Amino acid sequence: MTNTATPPRDHDASEALAERICRADAEGTPLRIVGGDTKAFYGRAVEGRELSTREHRGITYYDPVELIVSVRTGTPLAELEATLAENGQMLGCEPPHFGDGATVGGMVATGLSGPRRPWAGSVRDFVLGVRVINHEGREQRFGGQVMKNVAGYDLSRLMVGALGSLGLLTEVTMKVLPRPGATRSLHLDMPLSLALEKLAEWGRQPLPITAAAWLDGALHLRLEGGPSSVAATAERLGGDELRDDFWTALREQRLAFFSKEDPRPLWRLALPHHTPVIDLPGVAGDALLYDWAGTQRWLRSELDDKTIREACTRAGGHATCHGPHIGTGGTAEPFTPLAPVVAKYHRNLKAELDPKGIFNPGRLYAEL
Repeated sequence: MTNTATPPRDHDASEALAERICRADAEGTPLRIVGGDTKAFYGRAVEGRELSTREHRGITYYDPVELIVSVRTGTPLAELEATLAENGQMLGCEPPHFGDGATVGGMVATGLSGPRRPWAGSVRDFVLGVRVINHEGREQRFGGQVMKNVAGYDLSRLMVGALGSLGLLTEVTMKVLPRPGATRSLHLDMPLSLALEKLAEWGRQPLPITAAAWLDGALHLRLEGGPSSVAATAERLGGDELRDDFWTALREQRLAFFSKEDPRPLWRLALPHHTPVIDLPGVAGDALLYDWAGTQRWLRSELDDKTIREACTRAGGHATCHGPHIGTGGTAEPFTPLAPVVAKYHRNLKAELDPKGIFNPGRLYAEL
């Protein structure tokens, strides 16, 4: 499938969205932007009138030869991935869905990436351009369909992870990747200290590793690439065969570690490469899951947020609470508080792009 011309835009849906935004801005009415609503747990709760993007859907441009796709943000993520798979391609950032209704807009707004992220890149790395409806109801385009765009400051990547707080995303253009020729997953029993040592060693070698996680006393690896390279590496590393769907379960938080029956808050620790084990009082091995070769660590703990965040800050990282946000050991602020200078820039940007604060107010921080 090669599409070299952009089909007519969905004027009815986009104009309806623009009209509602204009009205909300004139009235000063907060809007809660909703796609599939599968990631509502991420960030702070928003009080506002619901603005749904679900009717604004469809792939508007796809060139498999150039590895570029443009898609409206209300498009189901599964629909986009199925189209790419038909052409032997995929989203390199391996974004989580967290539900059947996940949309492309939610993927970009949250900026969450899956197990392949350290080896292929994040959502932000693959975004080439976006279309955004601003607070005046005007649709603006940032970026383009090439990796480098010098036509002014590129705001497209700024929208990634902004949780809809700067405007309404209506379309995104992304780079995609070919699917690997072969995939094989391994399970190697080893303690955490040895796993981190091995990952540091293998990271200096040209091995076809595209996912690495440590859980329950074992290192889990995914190898992808040419059949001969994958086979040779698997024979060298040893271990037992691991079902490939382990990585989907990890990405979608379906493993037992993420059970909603566990009352302890779930924390995501983002840390620099090769960070050693962080000393947190009272945290046992079964309360930790290491992903991204150790740069993303999941923690189940009733420790207070200050203790967890200070430990991460000392290591050069930060901590995000995925829930429950309020309760024993939880926090009312899921994201690490911003440094004063950084907070100032955030407030200035919000005031410039959304002066009346109608777009997802408070989703990131109370003052934004």
